[in-house]
Formats: sequence, C-alpha cells, structure tokens
Amino acid sequence: MAELSIRKMELSDISQVMEVETRSFESPWTEDIFYQEIVKNKHAHYYVMLIEKKIVGFVGVWIVFDDAQITNIAILPELRGNKLGEKLFRFTMQQAIGMGVERLSLEVRASNTVAQRLYRKFGLVAGGIRKNYYSDNNEDAIVMWVNLK
Repeated sequence: MAELSIRKMELSDISQVMEVETRSFESPWTEDIFYQEIVKNKHAHYYVMLIEKKIVGFVGVWIVFDDAQITNIAILPELRGNKLGEKLFRFTMQQAIGMGVERLSLEVRASNTVAQRLYRKFGLVAGGIRKNYYSDNNEDAIVMWVNLK
C-alpha cells in the first residue's frame, strides 16, 4: 500500500500544489497567492497531502484567535472518491482544535453537493448564502460552519 502523509506546505511545494489547484478549480489561485499566503500571512496554515512523496492534495486554513476559515481544499481529480479529502479535512480540524479554535467555517459552491456532503459528515451546517460569490460564473456560495468546542 502506498505511503500517505500530511505535512506543512513549503515554498518548494508550490509547483506541485499548482497542478492540483489548476486541475481542481475553474478560477485557480496563482503561484504568487500561495507564496504570499505561506510567507506573509501570519494567520495562514497550509498543508499538503502526499502519496509516495507526490503531492495529491492540499488545504489552507486561516486561524484568527479562536476562529478558523478554510480557504481551499483540493484533491487531484483522478484520486477523488478514495476518502483522501475526508482524511485531509479531519487532519485540518484536528490541527485547528490543537490551536484552540472554537469555530470553523468555509464557503462552498451551491452546486458542489459532494463537498457539502463531506462537510456535513464533520458536523458543519449551512449558516447562510453569499450571493454571486464566485467570480467565474456568479454562483452562490453556501457558508457552512461548526462549533468545535
């Protein structure tokens, strides 16, 4: 069985992260955004998931006091459906709890029912809608959140 690991994202990971990013999102972030998040955002925590030393997924979370906001999470499309997203999300929640986070939230496309189902497994509930949130097609975002304590 292939070795799976999760660790803090490093600058040298950005090129592999970009592969996951561009294959996962209609409006992908740029390398510079990831660079800024890792180097300059003191609230940002990014992690990569590796199988046999190849990055297959990543997650970002901003932690401000006792609140956490998932900025993005993605798994390579061909590996979805293997519970990797679930493992990565669980890891992120555990990290957040370890840092004293009391509430976790995120935005998810209204059409992304697969992701919504995953988040509900971890107790997240819909708490609101951000109209026309996504700039690529003006799709609404559902705000989901959970109390961790």
